[in-house]
Amino acid sequence: MRTFDFSPLFRSTVGFDRLAHLMDGAMRTSEAAISYPPYNIVTLGEDAYRITMAVAGFGPGDIGVTVKEDTLTIAGKSAANDEDAAYLHRGIARRAFERRFDLAGHIKVKDATLENGLLHVDLVREVPEELKPRTIEIKTGAPASLAGKAKKLIAGSSKKAA
Repeated sequence: MRTFDFSPLFRSTVGFDRLAHLMDGAMRTSEAAISYPPYNIVTLGEDAYRITMAVAGFGPGDIGVTVKEDTLTIAGKSAANDEDAAYLHRGIARRAFERRFDLAGHIKVKDATLENGLLHVDLVREVPEELKPRTIEIKTGAPASLAGKAKKLIAGSSKKAA
């Protein structure tokens, strides 16, 4: 297994701590944890995504979908207790699981549905209007004097502070 040292990068950046956490978590994840339960991540459009997870044997009451901060957690625990059954072959894994997905900024969980043993979690990116790119109109004509404009800006800011 390879390790990467990001400390030189973080000496000159501020606010990228989450990146280090993501990279560290990706390096520590075992192959067994990645394989169960199987899932797909699909893009449905420019700002829409779907996570589809195979959860055969689990009912809606056995699965929990929660979002805390920027982490989506899908957990399942089978309520059925069939320990007294004598299996000749047990190929359907109904073991408990917990799968975490780190969500990018402004990604919201829209819906979750369970159909034919598949859990579908729909996600959408909702960027606030103030963060969307905007076009600034270019005016023509002579600009106002800088001294007069500065006085108006200073006077306006002192009124807001009061």
